[in-house]
Amino acid sequence: MNSNDDSNLSFKQWQQTGRYFNYRGHCIFYQDSLIGDNVILLIHGFPTASWDWHKIWKPLSKHYRLITLDMIGFGYSDKPVDYPYSIFDQADLYQAFTSHLSINSVHVVAHDYGDTVTQELIARFNQQAKSDNTMLNLQSVCLLNGGLFPEVHKARLIQKLLNSPVGFMVSKLLTQEKFERSMSAVFSPSHQPSPLELSELWQLASHQQGHRLSHRLIRYIDERKINRGRWVEALQTTSIPLRFINGNDDPISGIDMANRYQELIPAPDIIHLAKIGHYPQLEAPDAVINAILELLP
Repeated sequence: MNSNDDSNLSFKQWQQTGRYFNYRGHCIFYQDSLIGDNVILLIHGFPTASWDWHKIWKPLSKHYRLITLDMIGFGYSDKPVDYPYSIFDQADLYQAFTSHLSINSVHVVAHDYGDTVTQELIARFNQQAKSDNTMLNLQSVCLLNGGLFPEVHKARLIQKLLNSPVGFMVSKLLTQEKFERSMSAVFSPSHQPSPLELSELWQLASHQQGHRLSHRLIRYIDERKINRGRWVEALQTTSIPLRFINGNDDPISGIDMANRYQELIPAPDIIHLAKIGHYPQLEAPDAVINAILELLP
């Protein structure tokens, strides 16, 4: 894994070329490749940010206009302490984002926490009247490793602790060393991030002391359980073309998640990536690019 590939934007360039828009009084960081009629909306996961997509950004931007943002509480976006963080609010944020850019139709590529946000967007799309032009039109969806079905999601110990009554204390005690060790554990042993890459991920998580909000952001684990019916039904009943790209060696949502997808989703379209962990877009960017381009027109 090499974040200094000349074909990719550098970490510094990603921040410098980013833009901001206002959402409920908060500054939200975003990237827009600007060129192209067909748009791909990239939705990142927890606890990282839109930088997750940098290895596939330039190759995909040759074919499509790409847009992405750091969700509120993540990356370079504002991280208010007293804020009702939720999957539903993040879905509202993406609808506000696309409205801000005057975009009403997108292909979606999502990962991890972003999968759940996408499930909510799909549920809204499924329920909208065909004559309703105010809702975001989803043309296709590619989902990367994520907790689509909470019954087979294997939360790490740090996630369980953050989502427990002592979670606020765990957030306070979170250090760069602990963060980097936890992140390394979800990558495949054969595709480990470099020390520089881990440092970059920590910089994003700790920006504006955001790591101290981890216990608030991780409430999505409970939201997944509470709203399982709505979000699983969204996948089962949608007319949107779906593809699941899964790193099978992911200790959180690997082969068991893919098998559950096979069981529950009609005509399942699954791309299995052997010896790849939780971050396929960072571990096997070429394979992810190919899988996306195969699905899209």
